[in-house]
Amino acid sequence: MFLRLRIALPDQPGSLGNVTRALGTAGADITQIVVLERGDGRAVDDITVFWPDSAPRGPLVESLESVPGVSVEGVWGTREAPGTYPELEILKYITTAGDRALATLIDSMPVLFSADWAAAGTEEDPRVVVHSSWRAPAEIPFLPETPPRPTAATLGPGLHVIAAPLPPLALTLLLARTDGPAFHRIEVHRLTRILEIFLTLPAVERGVARRLRRSG
Repeated sequence: MFLRLRIALPDQPGSLGNVTRALGTAGADITQIVVLERGDGRAVDDITVFWPDSAPRGPLVESLESVPGVSVEGVWGTREAPGTYPELEILKYITTAGDRALATLIDSMPVLFSADWAAAGTEEDPRVVVHSSWRAPAEIPFLPETPPRPTAATLGPGLHVIAAPLPPLALTLLLARTDGPAFHRIEVHRLTRILEIFLTLPAVERGVARRLRRSG
């Protein structure tokens, strides 16, 4: 299976090499490294590795934290295949999805962001759920008020979300991660760009409007 590791490390020559050696020693096969931020002598990276399904994660974390200056912020499973461009594939499907454009987007979000579930509710009453992905809870914990722009928040122990308005559709999108760290600002930015493109697609608003009329 693929695991994603978010680590903080010294931003200096040789640090990443020490990390990759530690991962190799633990038996992890590195497939992708993404730098999330750099500054004040520190860096935060997301590293995707292949890790045997039956192997415990403890030795992997211990190996990383044995490297001076390295801390592990989270380790969680991911279904996003490294080296691919899933946003482009999903947006391509959405253009031909018709009434299922919004459902296609919501079902894809957990995969795109290595999250657990996503859902959309109406702005007037978020409890009226238009669509939710696999693994979404029966009661969706929407924020009391929809933020004016996509915003990351932590709603409780082990529940990290991005809440995003979809103004043309009068909907609120919620993307949740329960197995892993809080959403990084780079992930919020990525979701913002995807939603901007999604909302400009000509078929989206018409398809969602038809579906809402039928459900009403």
